[in-house]
Amino acid sequence: MKSIIISVCITFFSITLVFSQTSERKFVSVNNKQIAYKTFGLDERKANEPVVIFESGLGSGGGGYGSLFPFIQKSFAGIVYDRNGIGESEIDTSIKTDEDVIKRLHDLLAALKISPPYLLAGHSIGGPFIRLYASMYPNETCGLFFIDPTDFMLTKDEDSKVKINTSSSTGYQELFMINLKNIINDPLTSEGFRNEAKRELNESSPEFFKKYKSLQPLKDIPVTVMISYNKHIEHYETEMNEKLKLGINLIPWWKELDELRINHYAEMIKNNSNSRLILLPRYSHGIHQQDPKIVAEALIDTYKKCHTSLKNK
Repeated sequence: MKSIIISVCITFFSITLVFSQTSERKFVSVNNKQIAYKTFGLDERKANEPVVIFESGLGSGGGGYGSLFPFIQKSFAGIVYDRNGIGESEIDTSIKTDEDVIKRLHDLLAALKISPPYLLAGHSIGGPFIRLYASMYPNETCGLFFIDPTDFMLTKDEDSKVKINTSSSTGYQELFMINLKNIINDPLTSEGFRNEAKRELNESSPEFFKKYKSLQPLKDIPVTVMISYNKHIEHYETEMNEKLKLGINLIPWWKELDELRINHYAEMIKNNSNSRLILLPRYSHGIHQQDPKIVAEALIDTYKKCHTSLKNK
């Protein structure tokens, strides 16, 4: 069961990686808690140029973006970090909501004197986080870059229809909660990861991503969304389905969920100029680890669009 839970975490959230011992890792105290981070290109950054802020998936440290560094470090300034309790950052149980996560990131940037404008990049559940940041601090956000983001826009009715249409017993939202509870109850889960899982369980109980229903409208800023779909059904997914008696018809179930996610993000950016939705068939959830070059090229292009947009204002 332990191996199944780990695999599920990779599929639904991200891969837990911390900064390598050879990286230029630094620490700063924010709200009396140590946060690990790494920056690049800040010394060469000019006034009013965007800086890229990387937000990781659930339970994941900023080191998960390490595969991108060789392709992006000379193109713009950026920062990756570990959220409190993840990787090398000190746990802080006072962070109880996603809004708290965003406020802490905001405090981190202030402590490091990294001024906006910000191009925010988020993988997996980091996708909802950067959308939340754009809602809370719209005047600081010049662009968004989503890497296979979690579908926080999936409604209960849509989820129920997927179950009916695919003759499945378990919906995505229910499985999301099952996985969070398994992470929490696993004795091998780190305290920090458990704390994050508890927070997300609360954020989606009783309604899935309930606080995201009232986000401020997205401003007309450049947005890129990269989505993997028609993924291979892995052995662990079949094993999980059988052992947990989920009753999911995996191929049609994922197909319908993929289509809904694509439609939701397409709707989200329909009024945003210089924006695009990039569909990657047969790619994995960790697009930036599977093919860092294609992600880096898209990110650099989005950065250039943000820069041009700012100059034209």
